[in-house]
Amino acid sequence: MTVTPERTAPSATAVADGLQFPTSVVFDDEGRSYVAESGLPFGGAPAGGRVWRLDTRPGRPRRTLVADGLAGPVTGLCLHEERLYVSEGGAGRITRIDPDGSRTTIVDGMPGPGNYHTNMAVVGPDRKLYFSQGAMANLAVIGLDAYEMGWLRRLPHAHDVPGLDIVLTGQDAVTPNPLPDLPGEQATTGAFVQFGTPTTAGQRIAAGLPCTAAVLRCELDGSGLELVAWGVRNGFGLGFLPDGRLLALDQGADDRGSRPIGNVPDLLFEIRPGAWYGWPDFVGGEPVTAPRFQPERGAAPTFLLANHDELPPPERPLVEFEPHAAATKFAVVPAAAERFAGQLVVPLFGDEAPMCLPGGGPNVGRYLLRVDPADWTTHRIPLGIPLHRPIDVAFGPDGALYVVDFGEFEMSDKGVQAKAATGCLWRIDDWSAVASDVDGRGADR
Repeated sequence: MTVTPERTAPSATAVADGLQFPTSVVFDDEGRSYVAESGLPFGGAPAGGRVWRLDTRPGRPRRTLVADGLAGPVTGLCLHEERLYVSEGGAGRITRIDPDGSRTTIVDGMPGPGNYHTNMAVVGPDRKLYFSQGAMANLAVIGLDAYEMGWLRRLPHAHDVPGLDIVLTGQDAVTPNPLPDLPGEQATTGAFVQFGTPTTAGQRIAAGLPCTAAVLRCELDGSGLELVAWGVRNGFGLGFLPDGRLLALDQGADDRGSRPIGNVPDLLFEIRPGAWYGWPDFVGGEPVTAPRFQPERGAAPTFLLANHDELPPPERPLVEFEPHAAATKFAVVPAAAERFAGQLVVPLFGDEAPMCLPGGGPNVGRYLLRVDPADWTTHRIPLGIPLHRPIDVAFGPDGALYVVDFGEFEMSDKGVQAKAATGCLWRIDDWSAVASDVDGRGADR
């Protein structure tokens, strides 16, 4: 489907610049925005997450510090009944901030440290707090990629915890041993166990709570934690459609570590209670053994779980995004919008080559997509502004689209290459006037 553009670019305004690697934005009933900075000390940025309130009304302070010293990375903000819920991924907790600035820990003790974290929270129609917990490892086996990223140096390194009862095939990985407190020059590591721990065929591991690679929920005060669904590798973006359906953006596994996998797309799922979303043995309903997932950095993955027949059938996605595009969060176009009401706007953060896949190719992502739930097609939105790493989007009470740009951030053979204070909150006043072409494809439900 091709639509003729009505103009070359929408009107864009930098509402707040100089931000330190921001990740999230929300609005209150008075039209003020709240922006969370991740707290990641890249490029000399100060450590510790912060939340800012931004007010553009005449005579009001433009920028007010609401909270600081939060455990980075801060992965999400949720505003409900004048209370902020902040996901402090670095501490495995969700903190409530009341209007008077007081803080209350709502969720605590989530698995970590690991490759991924406790992600953004959202309040559901049932007035419960929904959030996701990312995986500890790329594909359920702790490997030297965790060591290279710094996680394995923090001992004991957390391993993945299943959300359903599983039986292992006993597939282990043998790697050089970088840890002085483990005997021998090599380490044998299986799935769902600590680095340096072998497994055996037929070994049973009971479901845990909290678990990893899952969507969970609890009461607004943090009580009654329960599993919603398992097998969502890293559901960084979570939200409800107006009809009450819960959606999650699941970031795909990488070509790295002891269980590499190639060409894995990011996925948009509808989350159904009790369902299994396939991780660590299926991707969008397809087995990891499929030829399309052949990695470049190692042997093709084999199954880790021996009891697929005891688990729910792996769910298929609504949308497949380009591999390594890093679909992060989404916003639903308001019902009052002149065009595209009820559709989704999704930022694509972009790849992290050469860490997550071999380098040398063109950049992936770093732009916005519109997703049409009528047929789950995707359409690129050409904003015409210099986005570095779009990570969150929201619609303000003024009807404008607001885009959070994480800032200048790239990976290299020498590690993170980032520039502090390059994050920005953009306001796009007439984004819907920019037509766009199909940029991806829907997937069978």
